[in-house]
Amino acid sequence: MKVLVVGATGGSGRAAVTALLDRGHDVTVMVRTPDAQHTFGNRIPGVIGDATRLDDVDRAVRGQDAVIVTLGITENPVRVRLRGPARTALDVRSTGTRNIIDAMQRHGVRRLIVQTTYGVGDTDGRLPLRYKLMFSLLLGPQVADTVIQDRFVHESGLDWTLVQPVNLTDSTDGGDAFTSTSGELAGWQVARSKVGRVLASAVDDEENVRRTVSVS
Repeated sequence: MKVLVVGATGGSGRAAVTALLDRGHDVTVMVRTPDAQHTFGNRIPGVIGDATRLDDVDRAVRGQDAVIVTLGITENPVRVRLRGPARTALDVRSTGTRNIIDAMQRHGVRRLIVQTTYGVGDTDGRLPLRYKLMFSLLLGPQVADTVIQDRFVHESGLDWTLVQPVNLTDSTDGGDAFTSTSGELAGWQVARSKVGRVLASAVDDEENVRRTVSVS
């Protein structure tokens, strides 16, 4: 399949690109700068643009079979909470995803996979107290934007899957992640490489269409 990855320069996005290539898909990345595109080398085509701009997204989505969204803010969360992000719009998740949904509807692209976070949407209320406090005190604005993003996906009418990992790490542990559509977890950390494989496998997985998949 022809798969567009939006948010490809983040840890989960890069892992998804690798996993997609391993599965034989044709991958296009949407990145904000030519330098970011160069990190993927010449074998992966890229579209330079900003997910918060609908015209840029429209160019990227046209001709694709599926879209994976791993948008987020990679800056220090304390700085973002106190001063706002310096390089990324605070509403990048919701605005970017809304633009992607609009473009997919316009071009007849049905398959949408969106990485959000465990504890919002269908898994709301399942967090232990310590994580609820972190969400509220440190990540409040970002979590609020993710809640809006989640709602946009549910209301899109597309063939969507929401992928909700717990705390992400750069561990190189082998094996596959534990996944569940009931909110069940196997722990509170998961490697980005494992999340990338879940995102890639969701592209042609009809079983979890219009479901939320917890990843741990």
